[in-house]
Amino acid sequence: MLKRKSGDRKDWERITKRRYAQNYLDTESFKGYITLLKMDEIKEPLNVQYGEQELCIVDQGYSWLQQFPDYMHHSVTTMFDVDGKIIQWYIDICSEVGLDENGVPWMDDLFLDIVVLPSGEIILKDDHELDYALEMGTINLTLHQMALSERDDILSKCKQGKFSILDQAKMHMKLLQKLIEVKS
Repeated sequence: MLKRKSGDRKDWERITKRRYAQNYLDTESFKGYITLLKMDEIKEPLNVQYGEQELCIVDQGYSWLQQFPDYMHHSVTTMFDVDGKIIQWYIDICSEVGLDENGVPWMDDLFLDIVVLPSGEIILKDDHELDYALEMGTINLTLHQMALSERDDILSKCKQGKFSILDQAKMHMKLLQKLIEVKS
């Protein structure tokens, strides 16, 4: 079964106090939902390791912006530190995106991920999980091939500096930050 990830991450118990906003955008450069999760209080920080490099991706005051572009097979989570500096872009390859009964965007994760660091370094993650999901019958060959094709297309665009959704993260963050401040 595919893991469904929701834009509001309501089931994530690590965050004890949060603020959340979402909006639908229909612009020339982006069409889809954007969500912002502001982590006001957490139980404990979350660090990830990429080779020798360790990054904190969850801490008090951090924010996660998630972009769910329409008709695409990916979702991008931009992780910001307390000062609004981008820590990383985390690109989930997914089978589909949708809205739950409360109108909150979600995506069905296809195991395959791409991390882009502000330095430009690109890290591929979980190829083995995608292959294992095919082997175990969790996904079929069509989904497996679609995930690889989506990954390859994104990688090509990233390397050429043409994956524009990354460039829109700060603008989308500011837009949703205003909504969160109005709600507070």
